[in-house]
Amino acid sequence: MSEHAEALQDMPNRESLEAFWMPYTGNRYFKDNPLIVTSAQGCYLTTQEGNTVFDGLSGLWCCGMGHGRPEIIDAVSKGIQTLDFSPSFQVGNDLAFKVANKVKDLTPEGLDYVFFTNSGSDAADTALKMARAYWRQKGQGTKTRFIGRARGYHGVNYGGMSVGGIGANRKLYGQGIEADHLPHTCLPENRFSKGQPEQGVELADSLEDLVALHDASNIAAVIVEPMSGSGGVVIPPKGYLNKLRAICDKHNILLIFDEVITGFGRTGHAFGADAFGVTPDIMTLAKGLTNGCIPMGAVVSSSEIYQTFMQNGGSEFNTEFPHGYTYSAHPVACAAALAAMDVFEKQNMAQKVADLSPYFEQQIHQLKGLKHVVDIRNFGLAGAIEIDSFANEPTKRPFEIFRRCWEAGMFVRCGGNTVQLAPPFISTKEQIDELFNVLSDSIVATN
Repeated sequence: MSEHAEALQDMPNRESLEAFWMPYTGNRYFKDNPLIVTSAQGCYLTTQEGNTVFDGLSGLWCCGMGHGRPEIIDAVSKGIQTLDFSPSFQVGNDLAFKVANKVKDLTPEGLDYVFFTNSGSDAADTALKMARAYWRQKGQGTKTRFIGRARGYHGVNYGGMSVGGIGANRKLYGQGIEADHLPHTCLPENRFSKGQPEQGVELADSLEDLVALHDASNIAAVIVEPMSGSGGVVIPPKGYLNKLRAICDKHNILLIFDEVITGFGRTGHAFGADAFGVTPDIMTLAKGLTNGCIPMGAVVSSSEIYQTFMQNGGSEFNTEFPHGYTYSAHPVACAAALAAMDVFEKQNMAQKVADLSPYFEQQIHQLKGLKHVVDIRNFGLAGAIEIDSFANEPTKRPFEIFRRCWEAGMFVRCGGNTVQLAPPFISTKEQIDELFNVLSDSIVATN
């Protein structure tokens, strides 16, 4: 029997797919029209039929350095043979401290203490708890409210959902935590901007309005992505993040950057904070921390925040921050993170992104003028094409474009009314050309 015949014989039937309730997926459609990946290497996924698909989203914004990195595979293999699990409650594994010090070295100066989580969603909720607890430790327990941003995404746990600004992620679940939202920065006058838009810095002043409404004595923190990903690659206008930082400082409000997508190279810098020249009080990380190999997240805080907990912790054996996860600093995840960060540094991944970004920008803006395309946004190796709605169904055309691209050997993401792109850092110009040729044809072919 040929390999192709064997592959077809192994194709799943509807019944075999039913048990898995898939996340962020139309389960009814998928299980009648499945897309199954069986392996990945470099910039490519391999399907169960044996077809190769260029990974134009780097997994899910997480495998920027490509799939199957031998350095990470080797580290994970050795790690699981050496220490498959060790608790982080009252006991520490040796790799956890190495990872924490490496993260401290890579993140902007002033972010010095690392708390490990399992994912970006966990990191967001940890950051929110840390912020509220910090103010209570400072004797300012009324500072409980959070300010997020429209079209922001901070994971799917209750805290992150509440400060997130994507309506579809919130409407089924009822009341979350106390949160208000800044307006997003997608202005009509900024359509088809290349990189940071020129207009919209004044939107940061909306924070002053919310301070006037709630009073700073009731606001714990502002949480934003330096550049949003899942909300449609929303780029901050020039000076916008600097202004948010200044307003937070003025009113004694913490600033949290969710760098789950922007961390570890996607912007052409190590972090979005570096790209935009603004340092937060707290930063959340995940995805690129292990290059997507093993789930792991982190919250990195300022010394002021950490020392406040230490100074108010009571007896030295008491737990200062009663929070954590069974798998915080899992030793195998730590092995993956150390290897991933080593590759990130030694192979100058952020510089690879910086070098390829101008070409990516040139190619994505070639789509301007195609039918259905109403906006294009890009920064670093991240981009989104906003698609005109079909009969009041904003997700229909992006979904059809995603399926057409897949069938033609390209993986792109449909998110809301956008098609989103985040190619691997190791992509070639030829692969970028092919990505946009397929995407262009798929847009044109969509009704």
